[in-house]
Amino acid sequence: MNGLRVVRTPADLRALEGTIALVPTMGALHDGHVQLMKHARPLADTLVVSIFVNPTQFAPGEDFADYPRTWDDDLARCAEAGVDIVFAPEVATMYPYGTDDQVMVDPGPLGAILEGELRPTHFRGVLTVVAKLFGLVRPDVAVFGEKDYQQLALIRRMAETLCLGVEVVGCPTVREVDGLAMSSRNRYLEPAERERAVALSQALDAGVAAGSQGVDAVRAAATARLADFGVVPDYVAVTSPDLSDPTSGEARLLIAARVGRPRLLDNRALTLGPTPEGS
Repeated sequence: MNGLRVVRTPADLRALEGTIALVPTMGALHDGHVQLMKHARPLADTLVVSIFVNPTQFAPGEDFADYPRTWDDDLARCAEAGVDIVFAPEVATMYPYGTDDQVMVDPGPLGAILEGELRPTHFRGVLTVVAKLFGLVRPDVAVFGEKDYQQLALIRRMAETLCLGVEVVGCPTVREVDGLAMSSRNRYLEPAERERAVALSQALDAGVAAGSQGVDAVRAAATARLADFGVVPDYVAVTSPDLSDPTSGEARLLIAARVGRPRLLDNRALTLGPTPEGS
C-alpha cells in the first residue's frame, strides 16, 4: 500500500522523524476524510491518520457498539491519500486505567452549549482523546473538518489554552452532489430519509440568504426550510465564529436534527447585517 504502515502502540510512534501532520478519525472513512488527508499531506514530512472509536465520547444508549467499522476500506482510502502511518490503538492503550477512572479534559463553558447541552459528556470525551493523540503522536499540525464546527472550535481553544504546540487547521465540509454533508452516519439513512436529509443544507442556504436581515431572520428562514421537509431540529443557532454571541459581520449558522436513526449536524459561515431596530 505505497509504504503505508499500521502501528498500534506508543513505542511504534517514537521513531517518527521530521514534521508530523495528524488527521484524527474514528474510521468508517469517506471522501470527506480523504479530503482532510489530502489537505494535510503537504503540510508535514509524515502524515499520520489515527483510527480509534473513542468510547468516552459516547453516552449510554448511543451507537458506540454499532458505530461502523470498515477497516479494509479505511486502509485503502488512507493509501489513496498518501498516508504514511495509520495509528490504530487498543482501548487499553488510550485508557490504561479504564474509561471510568481517568483524568479528563473539561471543555469549559463553550462545551456546555449546543451539542454540549444535549450531550453533556460528549466534548469531555472528545477533548480528552484528542489531547491524548496529540501527546502520543506529537504532531506539528492537526487537521479537522468544519462539519463538526463546535468540536473544531473547542479543539482550537484547548490547544491554545493548554499550550499544546499544535496548529489546528479546519477544512471546509465536503458535500454530496445534492448538498448533504458527508458523514460516517449517513449510511444509517433509509432511502426516504436520505431524501429528507438534504433539508439541513437547504436550511443553511436559506439562513445564509437572510443574513443581511439579522439573527432572527436567519433562524426563521432556516427553521421554515426544515419544516418544509418535516424535520424538527434540536437547534438552529447563530453564533460568532468563536461560538460567542453574534452581533453583525462574520458568523456561523449551526443546525442539528435527527432524520430517522442518525442525528445529523451541519453548519455554514455567513455574514450578518445589524439586527433591525425594535426587533
